[in-house]
Amino acid sequence: MPSTVPVPPLPSPAAQAEALVTLGVHELVGLTARSLRSVAASSPPGSLLVSGARASALAPLMRRGDRAGFVVVDMVDVDDFGPTPEAVAPPVPYVVEGIDRGDEFADRTPAEVLPELLAAGRSPLTVEEGLHWVLVQPEVLERGHCFMTIGSRRPRAAGGYDARTPALWISNGTGRDGRHRRGAPKLGWCWWGNRHTWLGIASCATRHTVSG
Repeated sequence: MPSTVPVPPLPSPAAQAEALVTLGVHELVGLTARSLRSVAASSPPGSLLVSGARASALAPLMRRGDRAGFVVVDMVDVDDFGPTPEAVAPPVPYVVEGIDRGDEFADRTPAEVLPELLAAGRSPLTVEEGLHWVLVQPEVLERGHCFMTIGSRRPRAAGGYDARTPALWISNGTGRDGRHRRGAPKLGWCWWGNRHTWLGIASCATRHTVSG
């Protein structure tokens, strides 16, 4: 399922590891820089390296120009959004292969798209995976072409899931975001049953642990 707007190839796993080390991501999960680089050295080309760090800690590390990333004020519980059964991750650190931004799913709801992804043998991306993607390849967020990460949902005590689904896009600096955040990468949310013309639904082919 290729995106309708081509996304440049991912940086090499080695380059990703250096970017994450520079940002201090390895320290968020108690990894040494050496161990993360070792995992990257054993990772296949074209794969995304995922550390296991929490979304709330990763979001402020995003950058777009001189603008730092942020979590919207009504998503402070983002770390409660865990992987769904369709997106269970292996032990960290791990790699994601066959990543796709899902531009072709823009203007469709997560509820509509999830069955299609699963029927195609694909898995919805989690918010942590999406954040790692933006950290190592900031240009994956483009005006008009950003994405939801519907592999992360918040369970409800009464059963089922919170109606929100995490998404990553670029702030317009309006409302509670504030003018100073115009152009900043943003971790927000959308309703599970809503459509957005500028948000695709990201997915991947496989996830697996790599021994360093």
